[in-house]
Amino acid sequence: MDGHIGRVSGPARVAEPGEGIGLEELALAARNHGLPLEAMRDDVTPPGLHYVLTHYDIPAAAAEGWELTVNGLVRTPLTLGTNALRSFPAVTHRVTMECAGNGRARLSPRPVSQPWLVEAVGTADWTGVPLRVLLAEAGPAADAVEAVFTGADHGIERGVEQDYQRSLPLAVATGDDPDVLVAYEMNGCPLPPQHGYPLRLVVPGWYGMAQVKWLRDIDVTATPFTGFQQAVAYRYRQSADEPGEAVTRIAPRALMIPPGFPDFMSRARVLRPGRVLLEGRAWSGRAPVTAVEVSTDDGRSWRAAEVDPPGEHAWAWRRWRTWWNAAPGRYVLSVRAGDAEGHVQPLTQPWNRGGFGNNAVQRIPVLCLPPD
Repeated sequence: MDGHIGRVSGPARVAEPGEGIGLEELALAARNHGLPLEAMRDDVTPPGLHYVLTHYDIPAAAAEGWELTVNGLVRTPLTLGTNALRSFPAVTHRVTMECAGNGRARLSPRPVSQPWLVEAVGTADWTGVPLRVLLAEAGPAADAVEAVFTGADHGIERGVEQDYQRSLPLAVATGDDPDVLVAYEMNGCPLPPQHGYPLRLVVPGWYGMAQVKWLRDIDVTATPFTGFQQAVAYRYRQSADEPGEAVTRIAPRALMIPPGFPDFMSRARVLRPGRVLLEGRAWSGRAPVTAVEVSTDDGRSWRAAEVDPPGEHAWAWRRWRTWWNAAPGRYVLSVRAGDAEGHVQPLTQPWNRGGFGNNAVQRIPVLCLPPD
């Protein structure tokens, strides 16, 4: 680590016992925002309500003059402006995107980073060119194994100065189930600046760290990428000195729209007795969601909720709902999802140093008032 950089960029750490969220984490939380859970009523999330995580600064970008290069082990290197990319047949996919650190702030001890609760998610219609089409145009060599994606955002992380870079195995990059997209539109409009304008990667089913924003270069390589965001960050680790396992696909999760109405400061929920609709969304990047269960007694008992049948959007969240006859008293509401591969949300989360993949069940304390 450069001695000067080390003064402003320290190593990853875990909070000390009893340590509250500090000013650095609050500064991150002010730059990055989650989805207001009531916005899950919409099938598609408006761009301003979709979660945002930006590692460094939002680059100054203009579509005019922006170029995407495809280089490395390819037959025909490409340099494509935004107009050239729009000349390819457009594809639109509805994709639920979730930050790998969603739920981190609820872990104990807490990994010190962006302090997400459960709201780091959103669903959008992304339009662009399938990555496989661009790679077919370039012609990867027979010994190519990965595609490395470089964004225009630049900064320092844990003492390493870097552009934001991630890679995908070539089999994923060139697959068509699902299409990985080089996207230039979100919900039918040009990408907003915070969502990667003018170009970004969209990788259905993978956590958000794979969805490189402000995309400017694709490099096809014969060896696995070992850059910081691949080999150091975004690994499931129990200790700092182990290599860990790569973070890839989204674990199943269901979230409930908090019922009733909230207290301003605590966000504690209050409702009136009677028949109450409990509803929300469920998704998984590993396999289709097959079941959602709801508890009104803090996980001691569960009952099945109704889940919308699979539709045309295989990589988007699905609506679930059930009714609850609420009587006066205090309750803790919970919801959990399971998928076709047998993954079910845990009641308590296995810990890891990065706070990644935390899909423990949501818990919502509720006060049901006496009758008027």
